[in-house]
Amino acid sequence: MTPQGGDALPVRRFAMAVAALAAALREWATVVARQDAAWRAALAAWAPLLGSLAGLAAQMRAGQRLAWGGSPLGAFGELRARLWRKQRGAAEALLEQLSGRRAELRAVRDAVGAGVAAVLRLYEERAAELGLAAALRRGPRTPSLADALEGLQDVERYYRHLYLESKLLLLRISCDSLADMEALLRSWERITECYKADIVQDTLRMISLFVENHRELCCSPGS
Repeated sequence: MTPQGGDALPVRRFAMAVAALAAALREWATVVARQDAAWRAALAAWAPLLGSLAGLAAQMRAGQRLAWGGSPLGAFGELRARLWRKQRGAAEALLEQLSGRRAELRAVRDAVGAGVAAVLRLYEERAAELGLAAALRRGPRTPSLADALEGLQDVERYYRHLYLESKLLLLRISCDSLADMEALLRSWERITECYKADIVQDTLRMISLFVENHRELCCSPGS
């Protein structure tokens, strides 16, 4: 009876550790599903705002090229300055809206990053009970814990990097560089093409498989 009881204790501890990780991953996935909807909504607003800003830059460049003195408009000496101030004000209003959307992206990045850090801390606390071999083991329907944790970090990296790209893009915008402003939408499209948003949904599906089937991993922790 003693050997069986001695064998049962590490098995029980292993099962409890796996269950704790599964619960943490379930909670993380719930948060990410909600945050990703907010992220997608914020991203969807970027293209129209950048398109409006690019169109405004094209108008401002056209105004700069116009020979005001040689046209009927030359009789209105303040018109050019007033038009420039109006266009610049419109550009600043669009930039303010973009900054608000960037703040929404930052909030998602921070929430997802905090969740990833919490799951990784839990794993570090339970690592001795799990063991390296167990973390790498896959079941018939279950990805390994290592796969799940790697997926979490991939998602966190996606949000972090794309947020940084959005921040850098806004920092480059200036009414003193209208040609760059006019190319904003094309620049943003090139940036977003480099990042695969499906990494989020792919990871959520993998986490769901782990959460639903993690007991498969508890059948033989020493195998």
